[in-house]
Amino acid sequence: MASDKNIVILISGTGSNMAAIVRAAQQEDWRQRFGARVAAVVSNKADAKGLAFAREQGIAAAVVDHQRFESRELFDAELARVIDAHRPALVVLAGFMRILTPGFVARYAGRLLNIHPSLLPAFPGLHTHRRALEAGCRFAGTTVHQVTAELDHGPILDQAVVPVLPGDTAETLAARVLTQEHLLYPRAIARLLPRL
Repeated sequence: MASDKNIVILISGTGSNMAAIVRAAQQEDWRQRFGARVAAVVSNKADAKGLAFAREQGIAAAVVDHQRFESRELFDAELARVIDAHRPALVVLAGFMRILTPGFVARYAGRLLNIHPSLLPAFPGLHTHRRALEAGCRFAGTTVHQVTAELDHGPILDQAVVPVLPGDTAETLAARVLTQEHLLYPRAIARLLPRL
């Protein structure tokens, strides 16, 4: 099957979810099954460790440094230009630590995904694990959702649940949730690809 479903992944740091997606795409042969491939990885930080992993896998890697732009709109415009060069069927946020403008979100409506480390709609935004512990939650987890203009409120595609254990800290809970993120995100993307 010819590859016509390009995936562009946006990262800001180590890119562990990006790496999980790339490995799943290789191991599950998304190119043959869905005509899909990870075409590029883009970061807003030149020192993001995930860029090296992408290059090692033969994936195009680019940097659009948000600090070089006077406004979010200008940054998002350049980011979109770099993304669009790869004709994406899907744009995947994987630890991309920037709030995107409504115009950017609208440009990729229905094909812009994010993963959030809580069971949305609970605990949108930051410090999710600490907030879950403070609230006395017995379960936590992670959510893959489509991105809309309202932060962490888009349609939910898939979720994974983990127990909150006695003695958990935000760090131990985060580590347990992250292992599920690495399984959930590739699975959610693979389910979505046939419909694109």
